[in-house]
Amino acid sequence: MRKRIKKTSVFEGKLLPVLGKHIFGNLYDIDDSILKNIVYLKEVVVEAAKAGNLHIIDIMERQFNQMNSPDLGGVSIIALITESHISLHTWPESRYATLDIYSCGNESNPALTFDYIVSMMKPKSYKVFNVDRSTPSEESDPRVFNSL
Repeated sequence: MRKRIKKTSVFEGKLLPVLGKHIFGNLYDIDDSILKNIVYLKEVVVEAAKAGNLHIIDIMERQFNQMNSPDLGGVSIIALITESHISLHTWPESRYATLDIYSCGNESNPALTFDYIVSMMKPKSYKVFNVDRSTPSEESDPRVFNSL
């Protein structure tokens, strides 16, 4: 006889809800001196975290060389925050950067963090995307798919 497994739903039990806010985007036509400046960009990320009420636990940064060249290239900065993460990646040779901010909780505002970084990097244009990464509730998202 096959044992029947009861499917559990995120709506059952006493699980705490997660409020997840994810904002990310592409920044175009930025001065390459900004995109190569690891010291400046790290400080921008630190100040942007404060602007969005995000709390940095640790930050890691890396400068790369341009492809097939000894010249300074792009920068990657990853900030581990209490609320999740901030990541910034730059490509000076393309005058391009990507920015990703994910946070949880009612008190954080990743949109303010995003806006601060954009204002300090001064792209000529950018695209921004928002995604709700919260746990669903019966009221907000009736389309939850169970794997069993």
